[in-house]
Amino acid sequence: QVQLVESGGGLVQAGASLRLSCVASGRTFGTYAMGWFRQAPGKEREFVAAITSISSTTTYADAVKDRFIISRDNSKRAVYLQMNTMRPEDTARYYCTIHGSVATLISGGSQIWGQGTQVTVSS
Repeated sequence: QVQLVESGGGLVQAGASLRLSCVASGRTFGTYAMGWFRQAPGKEREFVAAITSISSTTTYADAVKDRFIISRDNSKRAVYLQMNTMRPEDTARYYCTIHGSVATLISGGSQIWGQGTQVTVSS
């Protein structure tokens, strides 16, 4: 059973940057799409970014496009989310997820999630 462990969350001011990391264990990593979701208090979990396995094609939610960058390092079994020019509305708990289909991942259909890491952006 694969396990995902996120890290890198914290409290930052608006305009600052933060980098989240997610490390996977327990399964072949390189053939799976990876992604990030977030959930703010009182809101539904929403898609943030995804990256495919072989070509590393990326997809972003409109709310983070041009500010966030997702990347992966298969040798380290890791996926990253570089968050730049952060805004108070980026405040949420960020979750890492994995799936064999990037389309299923983006739709929120993954069964495997990390425990999340809290990101708080002050104005």
